[in-house]
Amino acid sequence: MIQITPNISLDESELDLEFVRSSGPGGQNVNKVATAVQLRFDLQHSPSLPEDVRTRAISLAGKQVTDDGVLIIQARKYRTQLRNRQLAIERLVDLLQRAARPPKTRRKTRPSAAAKAKRLQRKRQRSETKRGRGPVRYDE
Repeated sequence: MIQITPNISLDESELDLEFVRSSGPGGQNVNKVATAVQLRFDLQHSPSLPEDVRTRAISLAGKQVTDDGVLIIQARKYRTQLRNRQLAIERLVDLLQRAARPPKTRRKTRPSAAAKAKRLQRKRQRSETKRGRGPVRYDE
């Protein structure tokens, strides 16, 4: 079980890990060993996630989610399968923890009287500056 929050945990059987060949450093090893990880997690149909967390996770993940609602996380930072696997799972946990936090509700606010006065003063100053750029008149 992977613990996301005190109320949400994922069964590891819901994760589909696939190891693929990685680009980057590693010399000849790169051509022989599949160290990069592709983690697939079905966000759309996971029984472990509440509906509100699911919708926030899909919007947070953006292009990482396929049209079928499957989240794909790729990790190829390290040269070993184990560390890349851990990194992919950490990224999944981080995403789901962010999705589990409900967004703050927006409270309407109004600008203070001082803020309004300051804005009007800046407008007057700017207007005066521009008025000073007008054509020069010579009175004879």
